[in-house]
Amino acid sequence: MNPAQRALWYIESHLAEPMTLDEIAAISGVSRFHIVRAFAAATGLPVMRYVRARRLTEAARSLANGAPDILSLALEADYGSHEAFTRAFRDQFGTTPEAVRAATCTGHLKLQEPILMDSTISDTLAPPRFETAAAFLVAGISERISCDNGAIIPGMWQRFHQEVADIPARVGNVAYGVCCNGDDAGNFDYIAGVEVSDYSDLPRRFGRIRIPEQRYAVFTHADHVASIRRTVNTIWNQWLPASGLKAADAPSFERYDEKFDPATGNGGFEIWVPVRG
Repeated sequence: MNPAQRALWYIESHLAEPMTLDEIAAISGVSRFHIVRAFAAATGLPVMRYVRARRLTEAARSLANGAPDILSLALEADYGSHEAFTRAFRDQFGTTPEAVRAATCTGHLKLQEPILMDSTISDTLAPPRFETAAAFLVAGISERISCDNGAIIPGMWQRFHQEVADIPARVGNVAYGVCCNGDDAGNFDYIAGVEVSDYSDLPRRFGRIRIPEQRYAVFTHADHVASIRRTVNTIWNQWLPASGLKAADAPSFERYDEKFDPATGNGGFEIWVPVRG
């Protein structure tokens, strides 16, 4: 059972109990950093947002069935007050608990059903090579990515190809897709960029990141770029837990050299995952 599956089991079997990200990570056998990445790669959702959505979904069903005491439901869903529960409920469903109870149905709500893990693990992942990369600088198009807006990344690369000539002090012709500054909610900064020698003349519209010296497991993704999520899921939920290594809390990145064709998405590229141990 991989970390995301362990997390799903724990969440569903303890949904009515208080739980923290640290507890979910411990049950999953990995670090907070690892479970945030692994769960999002497997499900498309941040861990704690899934917990919240599942609890509010079950509360909505109880309300539609006539539950009289909203405060009790709030406490069961791990909210400290009627007001906090109502705010979260409105954010999730766009309506109030009272309105759902009055309607006696949930057909108009977008409920979060339990996720059943499917066979999203690739059986063609080749063993990685290991490299220790020296520190280097990357500059390029930057956006904050969540599980809701990950589909904007291809558009970022289109902008990158339109604006890359405006990036000064470029080093070489390799492009990098850097994932950095991640948080516990599964959000991270993504930079579609190139290596640069310094930032002194870099226009303010470009993002920047210094990638420190780090040991990496380097995977080759030979298929079309559109299937990258399956490879990433396999790395975080199968290869890494079985490897005996630990994920390092450092930027990971895709490396696109001259063999990759941005017009077709073919040609392959590498995925560099920071590891320790």
